[in-house]
Amino acid sequence: MNITFLGTGTSQGVPMIGCGCEVCTSANPKDNRLRSAVWLQNEDTSVVIDSGPDFRYQMLRAKVETLDGIVFTHGHKDHVAGLDDVRAYNYWTQKDIDIFANPDTEEILRREFQYAFSNIQYPGLPQLAIHSLTGQDFTVGSMDFRTIKVLHYKLEVFGYRIGDFTYITDANYIAPEEMDKIRGTKILVLNALRHEKHISHFTLNEAIEIAREIGAEQTYFTHISHQLGLHDEINASLPQGIFLAYDGLKLTC
Repeated sequence: MNITFLGTGTSQGVPMIGCGCEVCTSANPKDNRLRSAVWLQNEDTSVVIDSGPDFRYQMLRAKVETLDGIVFTHGHKDHVAGLDDVRAYNYWTQKDIDIFANPDTEEILRREFQYAFSNIQYPGLPQLAIHSLTGQDFTVGSMDFRTIKVLHYKLEVFGYRIGDFTYITDANYIAPEEMDKIRGTKILVLNALRHEKHISHFTLNEAIEIAREIGAEQTYFTHISHQLGLHDEINASLPQGIFLAYDGLKLTC
């Protein structure tokens, strides 16, 4: 399976509007971060996890020509706002796009994109086939997904394990029984917002501790704020086998 990081930034992206800090003004492309999302692709299946406000540009930049489904972690705007742009895939394939979401996220999608779910339909609307998730395993094409429930403060967010790859974003607590689902994964992706304590995200040190406990061969941090610091400096300071992800990073698992 090929993995492409479409975005690795927090909800405001990096650079942040109006900010003149050294990260936001950095000339290093790795310090430019769109909102967090990842593209998974194998021989016959193409899936994106989350469709934030940068979705259209991310699809163009990564040259995602086919899309079989979108799997959502949760319903916050930086993870769902670009859903309307699936219309292009509807046009080319003349098929609905399968989307997968827990009940809270489904409610948000139906409210934010009510025209797509209305009884009144007309050409050009997003064509969506929604599948409700309550924590069960599920399949998209030939990809098998295992759901991992985490907490984003008090909000339940879904992470996913696909084979030896695990993707978790927007979390600050993972229960022991959910940690057990991650063990043995070869590549772990985990959010690491900044150094200072945050109400709903792991700090860098907290993410490192989780990474050490899981012991994956490779761990990559995502959902990164400009407050974390310059990519190259932070990346060089991390323990062996732990890295900062960056937009456009490609992995194989």
